Formats: sequence, C-alpha cells, structure tokens
Amino acid sequence: MSSEIRELALKARAWPFEEARKLLARIEKKPEVLDKGYILFETGYGPSGLPHIGTFGEVSRTTMVRYAFHILTDGKIPSKLLCFSDDMDGMRKVPENVPEQALLRANLGKPLTKVPDPFHKFDSFGHHNNAMLRSFLDRFGFEYEFASATDYYAEGRLDAMLLRMLDVYDEVMAIMLPTLRDERRQTYAPFLPVHPKTGAVMQVPIEGRDTAKGLIRWTDPATGESFETPVTGGGCKAQWKPDWALRWAALGVDYEMSGKDHIDNVKTSSKICRALGGLPPDGFNYELFLDDKGQKISKSKGNGLTIEEWLTYASPESLSLFMYSQPKTAKRLYFDVIPRQVDDYLDHLAAYPGQEPAKQLENPVYHIHSGQPPVVKLPITFGLLLNLAGVVGSEDKAVLWGFIGRYAPGATPENQPVLDDLVGHAIAYYRDYEKPTRQFRLPTEVERAALEELAAWLETNPADQSAEALQTEVFEIGKRHPFPSLRDWFKANYEVLFGQPQGPRMGSFIALFGVANTAKLIRQGLAGDLATA
Repeated sequence: MSSEIRELALKARAWPFEEARKLLARIEKKPEVLDKGYILFETGYGPSGLPHIGTFGEVSRTTMVRYAFHILTDGKIPSKLLCFSDDMDGMRKVPENVPEQALLRANLGKPLTKVPDPFHKFDSFGHHNNAMLRSFLDRFGFEYEFASATDYYAEGRLDAMLLRMLDVYDEVMAIMLPTLRDERRQTYAPFLPVHPKTGAVMQVPIEGRDTAKGLIRWTDPATGESFETPVTGGGCKAQWKPDWALRWAALGVDYEMSGKDHIDNVKTSSKICRALGGLPPDGFNYELFLDDKGQKISKSKGNGLTIEEWLTYASPESLSLFMYSQPKTAKRLYFDVIPRQVDDYLDHLAAYPGQEPAKQLENPVYHIHSGQPPVVKLPITFGLLLNLAGVVGSEDKAVLWGFIGRYAPGATPENQPVLDDLVGHAIAYYRDYEKPTRQFRLPTEVERAALEELAAWLETNPADQSAEALQTEVFEIGKRHPFPSLRDWFKANYEVLFGQPQGPRMGSFIALFGVANTAKLIRQGLAGDLATA
C-alpha cells in the first residue's frame, strides 16, 4: 500500500473514507478503544423474518467503511466485523411471507431459536433465518464473524455487563421511561426473564432485585405464580434498546450504522451505554429503502425485493452499487431499478483503469471490490440486451449470442463470461418483469410517416452500417417530421416497437438486431401485428 494512496484517502470525499476518518478521530480521543487489540465493527440482524436486501446493505456498507479504515491506517490497526443476530428475541408476530402460519402462532413469545422452523430444515426459525443470512453473506465473500444472541447469553459472554446493568437499574430506567408511552411505563423493565416453564420471553414488571445474587423477582400475570430468575446465563434477555447498549459496552463496539428510523433509539442506547461505563460507537444513520408504493420495506410484510430476486436478474456487484450510492437518500428498491444499476456499475468499471488515483478512490467500484476492481470490457449494455431479449422472444441464450457474435465479432460465452451471465439475467428479467407489463400501441399519423421512412431507408441501404451512422440517420429522420421534440420521436419507437416508454439507443439496437431484422420489426409495428400480439 503506497503512502500516496493513504494521503489521497485522507482527503477523499467518498463517504466510506469520511466515515473511516471518524474512527481515526475516535482513536486519537480515546486511545483505550484499542486495548482489546482491534477496532470492532458491528451490524445487527433481527431474524424475526426472512433476511431482505436492507440487511445485506448494512453489512455491505459497513465492509466498505472497514476497508477504507484499513487504507487510512496502512493496515496497521486490526479490525473485525461482527454480524450479531438478535435471535433470542421473543417472536412478537408471524411474518406474512412464510408457511405454517398456525405453527408459528402457537409459538408466539418464545425466543426465535426455540420457535419451530416452518420450512422444516433447521432446529428453529431463528436458525433458519440465520443460515439464510450467512449463506448470502458468504456468497458475496464478506469477511465477518457471526454472533448469536442465544449463544452469547447462554455462554455467559454478556454476564458481567448484565450484572452491571442490574447495579445501575435505576439509572437505566430513568433513561428509558421518558421515551415510553404512559401505559408502557407501568410495566416496563430493562430485563426480560425467560419463563422457566413455558420458555416464553416475558415482558413483565420487575417486582424486586437482588444485586448480590444477580436475581430479579417477577410474577406470571396469567397464573399469579412468582419467580426468581438470574439475569446471567441466559436466564434473562435485555430489552432491545438496553440490549443494544449492553453489546456496545460488553464487546467494545467502535462502529455501527443504523436506519434513519433509529436516530432517537441510538441516542437512548448511547446514554445507557455510558451508564454501563462504555463508550457508544461511531456510525451514521442511512435512509430507508422503499417498495414500489413508497412504503418502507419490512421483513414481516415481505414487500421488498429479496436477495434471491435481485441475483436472478442482475449481478451481485450491481446490488453493491445500489448500496454504495447515496446511503443518506431514500431510494425505491424495486425491480425497475435493476437495469440502471447494472449498466451504471459497468460504466464505473470501464472508467476505472483510465482514472487518476484520486478519482479512482472516488469511484464506487474501488469500494465495491475493496480496492481491486476487475478489468472488464463489454461490447454491449444490459439495457440493450433487455431489448434484444424482448424482440427476439427466445429464452435460449444461444439465440441471443447469435446476434451478439455478429455485432461484436470474436465475442463468445467462453471469452466473455461476464457478458454471458448478463445474457441470462436479461432473459430472466424480460420474461418475469418486462414481458407481462409491455403495452404496444399503433403509431399516430406523424409517427407512421417517420417509421415508414426509417423502414424504407433500412431496406435500401447497406447492412454493415456502424451504430453511430445508424443513430445519425434515425436522428435526421425524426427532424424531418413534425414531432414536438425529438424525444417524442424516440418515445414513439419504444412504444410501437418495444411496448414500453423507454428503450435503447436506436443506432446501437439496429446494429445489434440487424438492419433487415429491424426493418421487418418496424413493418410489423406499422401493420399492428405487435399491438395485436
């Protein structure tokens, strides 16, 4: 690692470097954070529902900050990333997007690692969701340690801080109570005892506590039976805001980001962390992902894209770009964002080799690939492949490769594996998302005259025209007809020929699909065959 890169990184505006510089300042102010021997990054996961892309985003973004920190410190300060699953949390409601709803309802209140797996693959629902998350993170090659709350509590790894929380119980309550509704204040306690008979995580008032013995006393409201439960050894779980603070203090977490909806919760947990004698982590609040209706995505509703859905239609790197870009801006996370992310990623990748080092540090692919982006040059865009898949109407990759091979002589699936993957993604995306939504229409009289001229020109001119020459001719034909703007001319092409309001650069499409084939397609559009079909 060169000193030049480090100096550039110290001034780089890319947000991962800005975040990493906050950690450098943390170390300067509190050198004791390094007493544990490393800087600890943490991400949290609530396995009450199937993991969604938002969960992945937190790990992806944190990894980018971690690598930026590695650059700023010349790799001299070790770091770890801990992915912590709150799988001891009691299941409060049944997710809508999983089977065996009745089975899950019968186990409400139990820790997620004690709730039966509705998919009948793992020991519990919590274990199932943890496995799904880990499988996906492993597929992306993230370097992380996985932590289970169930294990941490049962193995006593949080015991010392649980006893500390019992000692400062009144101080924790004084922090929490003002944040609660009046009704909730009457029953709130920072400790949630696990019922010794039912196994449920109980939300009950604490009637007494013995700090010397590390016990709390409480009563089962259903039976009136009283219990004494140790706060250590998995006998209790902390409420989630105190639990967050508990982990920060017990493990020495230095960095953790969270959603914008947790701004107030971060402040509350930070106060509790200080009451426990800990130092709250640095981090930032990212904006939330929205579904196609502008609503916040939710694990329980299943209203966002799943991890598997994105990877069916696009590359993992395009998903990483979506996570990198504008983390503090709310973004729609739906199928229609995928094509742009794929092509933007490829554009950034193509630009990287020719950029000055300072610009390379600002390029998203530097952060997506931890400073080692691959060299990939593709002769065709993903958007163009989507339109080719639509007009060809075949799900056979070999058919599309026949067109690609003529457009880019020498390109084959063997020497262009990235492009071959894109071909498969394009076929799947067109089949599942674009084809069901296409709406062809007949041309207006003005559009008809222009399309007639374009078809005739293609039928009477050489077939080996370049994409630029073809684009110029399409442009000139549009100018010769009374369109309000050339945008309306190109939109007419897209709606009549592709059944959608947006489309490719027409010159590139004609060169790819073929001059004769495009002329034939235009004739079909003029005759109404496409709209009828």
